[in-house]
Amino acid sequence: MENDWSACLTTFEGHSSSVNSVAFSPDGRQLASASYDKTVKLWDRHTGACVTTFEGHESNVKSVVFSPDNRQLASAPSDETVKLWDTQTGTCIEFIGHSEVNSVAFSPNGQQLASA
Repeated sequence: MENDWSACLTTFEGHSSSVNSVAFSPDGRQLASASYDKTVKLWDRHTGACVTTFEGHESNVKSVVFSPDNRQLASAPSDETVKLWDTQTGTCIEFIGHSEVNSVAFSPNGQQLASA
């Protein structure tokens, strides 16, 4: 390999603060990122372009995960909520009950969402 070869294929730029979590969509076409800037961004994996920005968290977003069918994206902030976003429309369902959320995960069939 040449000395000046870079393994970096794409740089995704657009958050105004640190990124805490990233997740590939199950179909491999998109990447989601969760940030201290209180947003979740959805990126085109091939071009690096930001497709959409999900806003509405009141604190740092710590974790993000796609549903197995690519239709939903769950995000976990440092507050009492978990947000479930429709990746096509941007609509959001909010779940309240934690004192702080650190992680979210979908079951393999996408029928359940776990938060910690």
